[in-house]
Amino acid sequence: MSARLDMFANEVGAKFAKRFANASLVITQSEVPKTIQELVSLRASQINGCGFCTDAHSKELAAAGEPPVRINLVATWREASVFSEAEQAALAFAEEGTRLADAHLGVSDETWAQVRKHYDDNQTAALVALVAMINAANRLGVILHQQGGSYEPGMFTGATD
Repeated sequence: MSARLDMFANEVGAKFAKRFANASLVITQSEVPKTIQELVSLRASQINGCGFCTDAHSKELAAAGEPPVRINLVATWREASVFSEAEQAALAFAEEGTRLADAHLGVSDETWAQVRKHYDDNQTAALVALVAMINAANRLGVILHQQGGSYEPGMFTGATD
């Protein structure tokens, strides 16, 4: 499988990619810890089958010093003892916000309550935006057949204005 289109190699794709990256700055600059952001992004990417994004977020976690056991257990976080309550709330939120077609109710009241227990208004808004953005990024990656394996941590630093 090879990538179908290089979004950075044409005018429309490059403009979109730059604006997408700029919108993501609000999330990356929020008070949501970087580890939580990467765990959420990794879990959504796993669910959506986006090889490129799964590669990127697992490598970003490793580069930030996360132990392999935590990275390896993200897909089975419910059966793991290595995630805090706050991380579990964020992972549940990521799953329910990603599996909209599977769970017609979307994010459950129970999961929402757990998110609100651990995250303030600004952090919750950032988590909502993060789940929306990573799902959009996953769709781009899957549609375009972007393969995992070539990502280098920090690869997109400077991709914004």
